[in-house]
Amino acid sequence: MFYQFYELNHAALGPFRAAADVTKLYFQNPLNPFTHTHLGRSMAAACELFERTTRRYGKPEFGIKTTLVGGTRVPVTERVVWERPFCRMVHFERGLEAGRRHDPKVLLVAPMSGHYATLLRGTVEALLPRHEVYITDWIDARMVPLDQGRFDLDDYIDYVISMMHALHGEAHLIAVCQPSVPVLAAVSIMEQNDDPYAPPSMVLMGGPIDTRISPTAVNKLAADKGIEWFERNVIMQVPFPHPGFMRSVYPGFLQLGGFMSMNLDRHMTAHHDFYRHLIKGDGDSAEKHRDFYDEYLAVMDLTSEFYLQTVETVFIDHALPRGQMMHRDRRVDPSAIRRVALLTVEGELDDITGMGQTQAAHTLCSNIPADSRADYVQQGVGHYGVFNGSRFRSEIAPRITDFILTHDRGRARGMAAKPSATVPAAVTTAAEKPASSKRGSRPSISLVK
Repeated sequence: MFYQFYELNHAALGPFRAAADVTKLYFQNPLNPFTHTHLGRSMAAACELFERTTRRYGKPEFGIKTTLVGGTRVPVTERVVWERPFCRMVHFERGLEAGRRHDPKVLLVAPMSGHYATLLRGTVEALLPRHEVYITDWIDARMVPLDQGRFDLDDYIDYVISMMHALHGEAHLIAVCQPSVPVLAAVSIMEQNDDPYAPPSMVLMGGPIDTRISPTAVNKLAADKGIEWFERNVIMQVPFPHPGFMRSVYPGFLQLGGFMSMNLDRHMTAHHDFYRHLIKGDGDSAEKHRDFYDEYLAVMDLTSEFYLQTVETVFIDHALPRGQMMHRDRRVDPSAIRRVALLTVEGELDDITGMGQTQAAHTLCSNIPADSRADYVQQGVGHYGVFNGSRFRSEIAPRITDFILTHDRGRARGMAAKPSATVPAAVTTAAEKPASSKRGSRPSISLVK
């Protein structure tokens, strides 16, 4: 009944949000003598703060209209090229002249962990100048009717394989955080099947491959509580009138509560600062706050079977690194991967996925040649900074592009005699990396890195 109570509470606050909107407009009207007083600005700021903290945030738009390719600004069009009940694959189609460029394709596998794929807007923008970018646009589970069936971790893996088939194996896989496990499993299955559509390379970024290494608060919570606690406390049914009525889910608002509780003081300070910026008329700072929280507070429901299977497989049983992960009735064997190059990326200050958890993929993928693997640790960034922000654009994205270009099948034939070119500058192979770099202090993560 908790989900129903949440919906009722949201509906009950509707008239108050409307009243707050009207009051804000009243105190922002230039003809109102109170508008330019401290009282008027305080009232308008308080009303906006109330409305924003009680509204439900819908799915944001990617909003990428143009990109710069070879010094020329070209239009970008979103086009759905593959679709299933729980996911769409979106292609960011660049308006280039036919035959002008043949940049490598990348399939950006977005996290299915509460936020929408638009959280990777900055990642897409950074990759577009040098790549044909596709992204997994996951669907909010409460919007999927019950008659469309269930969706679990096995289905997730099948979706990734199906998308690679749709792209004819030409796309390089990039997994951000949570998808690292199912992406590694999907590539393992494809290699076990000798699938010709296996990707040329995969990039795993801040992913929980082995959460026994440098466990974080998130990892410890799952291990301490056990799967039965999650079944009893976080799984609910979608209420009427949502299309997914009666579907068993892990609600987005509960996930958001968990996200915010990890840095509650920072969020409270951010909203207090927002209030002060509005009173002072600091429009730039206020707009940055709006942009960040419009994205951060937009969350989606996850199917219960996917969430519980992921928690149990990845965080409780550590099935993949222990060699016990199953895809349906078949064991997942990363050592079967031989043709797919591997790059892992971690953040020095990541307090969601601890240092070394993603690097563990190199140990599991023991048969990938040494000149087809690399590892990179970005200094001074937390979890969010691994895939977004200034450090990502200036330091991480160029290394990903270099790695992909090096291992792109269309270029690889002409570079076969240059094994030394397979590891980009400033990127060390897993074998060469000092063991001490896998550990380190991890100060609290900043909301925006």
